[in-house]
Amino acid sequence: MTNQLLRKKSIPTILREAEEGLHDSEGHSSGLKKVLGVRDLTFMGIAAVIGAGIFSSIGNASYNGGPGVIFLYMFTAIACGFAALCYAEFASTVPVSGSAYTYSYVAFGEIFAWIIGWDLLMEYAIGNVVVAISWSEYFTGLLDKAGMHIPDWLTMDYVTAQRGFAEGTEAAVRAWTNAPQIFGLRILMDVPAFLIVALITYVVFIGIKESRSLSNIMVIIKLAVVFLVIVLGAYYVNPKNWSPFTPNGISGILKGVSAVFFAYIGFDAISTTAEECKDPQRDLPKGMIYSLIICTVLYVLLALVLTGMIPYTKLNVGDPLAEVFDQRGLYWVSGIVAVSAIIATASVLLVFQLGQPRIWMSMSRDGLLPKIFSRIHPKYQTPSFSTILTGLVVGIPALFLNIEVLLALTSIGTLFAFVLVCAGVIVLQKQKNRAESKFRVPHVSGKYIIPALFIASVILVIKYNPEHFQNVLTKEGFPMGIFWVVAAIIAVLSFVKDFSLIPVLGFTSCFYLMAQESHTNWYRFLIWLAIGLVVYFTYGFKNSRLAKETLAGAGTPLG
Repeated sequence: MTNQLLRKKSIPTILREAEEGLHDSEGHSSGLKKVLGVRDLTFMGIAAVIGAGIFSSIGNASYNGGPGVIFLYMFTAIACGFAALCYAEFASTVPVSGSAYTYSYVAFGEIFAWIIGWDLLMEYAIGNVVVAISWSEYFTGLLDKAGMHIPDWLTMDYVTAQRGFAEGTEAAVRAWTNAPQIFGLRILMDVPAFLIVALITYVVFIGIKESRSLSNIMVIIKLAVVFLVIVLGAYYVNPKNWSPFTPNGISGILKGVSAVFFAYIGFDAISTTAEECKDPQRDLPKGMIYSLIICTVLYVLLALVLTGMIPYTKLNVGDPLAEVFDQRGLYWVSGIVAVSAIIATASVLLVFQLGQPRIWMSMSRDGLLPKIFSRIHPKYQTPSFSTILTGLVVGIPALFLNIEVLLALTSIGTLFAFVLVCAGVIVLQKQKNRAESKFRVPHVSGKYIIPALFIASVILVIKYNPEHFQNVLTKEGFPMGIFWVVAAIIAVLSFVKDFSLIPVLGFTSCFYLMAQESHTNWYRFLIWLAIGLVVYFTYGFKNSRLAKETLAGAGTPLG
C-alpha cells in the first residue's frame, strides 16, 4: 500500500498529457488559450500580492512592531523569495497547470500531491472569502461616505454582528437590532461580498484574455495610487516618529507574522496559469520573481512613510493609508485611497479565482476528482464547471463567515505549500537523471552552512531567550517544538547528503513562519488535512489515473 500512496507521475508523462490534451467522455477539449507573457504574469503577481494587506493589515503590523516592522516585511520577503526560486524551477521543469499540487506529485508521490491539493483549496478558496469580505468593508464604507447606505444587516455576518452588539459597536448594534428573524434566528449576511465574487467569477469564466486585461488595468491603477501615497507621504515624514525604531522588540515585530505573510500571498498563484503562458519555462520564473521584488520594495517604502507621518501607536485602524492623510487634512487623498482599495482587493480576488479551478482541473485529470472538474468550455476555453463551483465555494461562505479565523487559516495553508515546494526542489536536485529546465535554483552547498546556522541559532536562543525551549514543551508552544525537531533533522541531513542551501533556507524559514501561528490554528489546519485524507481514501485512491493504468498493465512507472 505504501508504494501505491507514493506512486509518482514522471515529468515526461505530465508533459506528454499536457501536449496531447485530454478529452472527457463528451469530447470536450482540455486545451487552454496560450496568451500570457512576462508582463502579464508580473502584473498578475502584483495583482494578487498588493491587496487588502497594503491597505489594512499594514496598520496593525506597524502598531505592534513600530517602524521596525520593515524587518518583518524583509524577512518574509526573503522567505518567500527562497520559495519563489523553488516555484520557478518547478514551473520551468513542469510547465503545466497544477502549481504545488503537480510539483508534489513529481517529487513525493500521490498522497502528498493530494494533501497539497487539498491544502491549496484552503489557501485559494478560503483566502478569497477573506478578500471578498475585505472588499465589502471598503465598498460599503465608500458608499456611506457618498451618502448611499446599505442596511447593516446586509453587510455583516452573524458572528461579527453578535459580538459587536455585545460590545456596543454602533454598526453592529444597528445590524443586530434591525435584522429580520425567522423562527427567532436573526438573518445577517454580507451581500456585497457575494456579489463581487459573482462578478469576478463571471469574468474568469468567459476567458483568460478578459481576465488578463482586467487584471492589468486594475494593477496600473493601484500602483499609481501607491506611488502617490509614497511620494506625497514622504513630504510629511517626521524622522522623530522613527524613534524608537523597534519599540516592542522582536516579539512585537513577530506579532504581525500572519498579517504580513498574508500580504505576500499570491505570487505563487500565477504558476497555475502555466498552460496559458506563451513560454512558461521562461516567463513563469521571471513573472514570480519580478512581482515579489516590486511588491517588497513598495511594502517597505510604504511602512516607512506611514510610521514616519504619524506615531506608530495611532496606526491600529482599519484604513491606515486614509488615516495618515486625514490627520493632515488631505481628505481628497483618503478618498482616492478608498477607491483604489476596492480595485486592489478585486484584483486579488481575480487572480485566486483563476488559480483554484486550474488546481481542480489538474487533480481531475489525474483521477483524484471526478472528470467534470476538468471539463473545458468549448467557446471560452476555461475550466467551466470548476470555475462556477469555485464561485459558489467562495461566494456562499463570504455571505455568512467571520474574517478572523479565515485569515489565519489562509496563512498557514500557504506556508505549508511553500514548505513542500522547497522540499520538492531538494528532492529534484538529488535525482540522478534530472529533468531539463530553463531555470534552476543555484546550487550552493549547505553541507557545513546549514548545521552551523542551526547550532548558532540554538546558542543565541539559549543566551538571549532561555525560557524559549521550556515553552516549546507546552500545549501553546508545540508548533515551535515541531520546528526545532524538523530543523535538527534537516541540519543533519544537510551535512550527510550535502543539500543545496537555497531550498533548505526556503524550507526552514517558511516552516519557522508556520510555527509562529497559534496552536489552535494548527489544530484547525490538521483537522482540515484529516478531512482531506478521508476524501482521498474514499474516492481518489481507487480512481487515480495512475492506479487504473497500473491495474490495466499500461506500464506507467510508480515512481
